[in-house]
Amino acid sequence: MSETYFLYHSIGMYPGKARDLAGAMAEFAFVWSKPDDSQWAYALGARQRFIDRWRAILKAPQHSVTTFENVTAAFHSLLASLPAGHLRGRKVLVGADCFPSVHFLLNGMAEKYGFTLHTVPMRQGQAFVEDEDFLAAWTPDVGLALLTWVSSTTSHRINLAEMVAHGRRMGSLIGTDITQGAGLIPYDVNVPEVDFTLSTSLKWMCGTPGAGILYLSPRLIRHCHPELRGWFSQANPFNWDISAFSYAPDIRRFDNGTPGVIAALASLPALDWHAGQSQLALLAHNRRLTARLIEGADDLGLPLLTPRDEAKRGGSVMLRLPEDRPAADVVAALRAQGMTTDHRSQTLRLSPGILTTADGTDRLITALGKLLRD
Repeated sequence: MSETYFLYHSIGMYPGKARDLAGAMAEFAFVWSKPDDSQWAYALGARQRFIDRWRAILKAPQHSVTTFENVTAAFHSLLASLPAGHLRGRKVLVGADCFPSVHFLLNGMAEKYGFTLHTVPMRQGQAFVEDEDFLAAWTPDVGLALLTWVSSTTSHRINLAEMVAHGRRMGSLIGTDITQGAGLIPYDVNVPEVDFTLSTSLKWMCGTPGAGILYLSPRLIRHCHPELRGWFSQANPFNWDISAFSYAPDIRRFDNGTPGVIAALASLPALDWHAGQSQLALLAHNRRLTARLIEGADDLGLPLLTPRDEAKRGGSVMLRLPEDRPAADVVAALRAQGMTTDHRSQTLRLSPGILTTADGTDRLITALGKLLRD
């Protein structure tokens, strides 16, 4: 049931999504199958509209955002594009509550690129990395720091302004992974000014897999030379002189071969829907329901892993289930009642969005209480 859908930290739904997605795919099938020459103008135009929707979300200038399959691929391309030796002998700083995929990537790249991966640990008994611990580890030898804006396992939100101000004093490159907050919590790449930003179009954006993005500050683009390059990395992709390659002067240099457009095209209806909503109303709706979930957790005696302070959390509520109530069984029992949640180990993850209702939230709390008592 849509009113008990709590998976906005994972995929994200909105009214009419199936209809809109089917329509976009049908239109693509029609245009791509026409025996004429309209295909590329249509496909690349849709991709550009997708990019422009993301620029509006990020408050980013023109020619500073491009598409990638996912956050990991975008981050890899950025790291490999940095000036030779920029990270050699320095540290790359992340928190232990970063998304595991980027940690796997950094671990694999450290030896080749000559940097030390410094992972700021969580305190004993704590479910997220404290801001002050991250700041204490952020010393002048940090060449690059990747900030997880909102944690996927606790919904802890960092004090981004404080982090970036400290990073500027340290002289580090500063990037943000905003996947768990994009589209719900207001975000601006210029306030505070970051060097790069990574995200997908899933979750609060309600898009599809494969529709990731990279923002890179225009002041840094010309210093980056992506290793993976191709005909679309040029200012003029139709330059056929194989001895005269030159990078585009803007973010297009991070494109390579023929761009994949399906994910952007499939996600565009969701981004169009999102752009037509009141962003304040979306956030207010989420805040009402997350407050109710926190109240319900207190009533049930469940430990709250998410900060209570609104300013310190994203849009999710994460609860620790008792060890004698396997989380997988709880999630399955809720699913059997039409309530969509998920878990990480014994952490129950709940993220209410536009389809979730107050009545649905109350039903979840009631059902959860009964499962725990039984």
